[in-house]
Amino acid sequence: MASNYQSNEQSLQQSYVVVVMIPFPAQGHLNQLLHLSHLILSHNIPVHYVSSATHIRQATIRVQGWDHNSISNIHFHDFKVPSFDSPFPNSNNSETKFPSHLVPSFNASSHLRESVAALLQSLSREVKRVIVIHDSLMASVAQDATDIENVENYTFHSSSAFTTSMYFWEEMGKPTFEGLHFPKVPSPEGCFTTQFMDFIIMEYEFNKFNDGNIYNTSRAIEGKYIELIEHASGSKKVWALGPFNPLTIEKKNSKAKHISIQWLEEQEPNSVIYVSFGTTTTLTKEQIEQIAYGLEQSKQKFIWVLRDADKGDIFDENEVKRHELPNGFEERVEGMGLVVRDWAPQLEILSHPSTGGFMSHCGWNSCIESITMGVPIAAWPMHSDQPRNSVFMTEVLKVGLVVRDWAQRDELVTASVIESTVKRLMETKEGDEMRERAMKLKNAIHRSLNDCGVSRMEMDSFIAHITA
Repeated sequence: MASNYQSNEQSLQQSYVVVVMIPFPAQGHLNQLLHLSHLILSHNIPVHYVSSATHIRQATIRVQGWDHNSISNIHFHDFKVPSFDSPFPNSNNSETKFPSHLVPSFNASSHLRESVAALLQSLSREVKRVIVIHDSLMASVAQDATDIENVENYTFHSSSAFTTSMYFWEEMGKPTFEGLHFPKVPSPEGCFTTQFMDFIIMEYEFNKFNDGNIYNTSRAIEGKYIELIEHASGSKKVWALGPFNPLTIEKKNSKAKHISIQWLEEQEPNSVIYVSFGTTTTLTKEQIEQIAYGLEQSKQKFIWVLRDADKGDIFDENEVKRHELPNGFEERVEGMGLVVRDWAPQLEILSHPSTGGFMSHCGWNSCIESITMGVPIAAWPMHSDQPRNSVFMTEVLKVGLVVRDWAQRDELVTASVIESTVKRLMETKEGDEMRERAMKLKNAIHRSLNDCGVSRMEMDSFIAHITA
């Protein structure tokens, strides 16, 4: 075992409880549990974060919002996994836009079970209580926790409470609950490959044996949906411990600022739309051209993150691909727009007062960051839980509009559609009203984290529960 944690029996014996985090090896999952690690560590509870060396390195170099030194006290365990293929993303997957190229890295991480079991056994002999928090898609890796007397096992769900509760609601026969609104949502068709659906079903069999469930959300925005999950969960506790991401972003000196932040500081408040489709989406050449022309024709300020989906090993630099833009595009939009081709500091961009909109794939990580920063969304879901998250943002919270209906997911989104969507969000009264609603949600989240606020009380309750 390679680890930055040197066994120190005296310090462990002084700890009543330790937490072991087991993230799923994809950015939106690694990131959320690293943020949660930081929050739990702030309560003086030791945290151990378990993954492969590649994915621990990925998680730590992409830390956003916190001082990088603030994670130095987390005990990282970079356990060995079998070597895995790291193919280039395929933008023309015929079945779905799901990132099937990442499956070899997912399969490799399923081999962490033995190393995790050994760590849990070791810690269980040295402290009174071990709390495992594992991603719902890593339940099989954490399964041995149920066999150790002083180990408790909690499942982290990376999706919204709305999306999860809808599955329960549908299974119940769609009953009526007072104060609960479920609009019409897209079918799951096209969200996952058949292979990955089988993987999810297998992992959820292991989740039946957990001691409770954790969500990166707040009752301030998803209270009724959390209550439905509680209703469906019976005696098992459900915790809404979010938002995990920081609400105020560490300021950097001018030399350390990313080029996008330097550029934003020259723009007017709410004048820039941020365009980014996350770390698991690869666009076709034709779609990139349409986005470029649409942004140009909109005449709106923009920051566009144009990069391929992450490979299973983001440090494998073979076949690095640079997307070609229409001839002369970057020269024509100089001063109006900025194209970023590397990793972008999304939290910093969303928190900047010049950012007034976000064209997004609606991964839950991006949604919760957008909500907490008060920025409305132009929703363009690609796969997984994103279509239902999109409905939550646009139909329930009403802080977004739809770029493309899910039923037309396989059609090219034209430049004219992109142009009109951007204009609608950025320069109409409707867009202004969405920004107002987004700011109200942001303020509600901030209030929920004050003393006696619902999110503060939820976290305090969880900490009290695991340390009792």
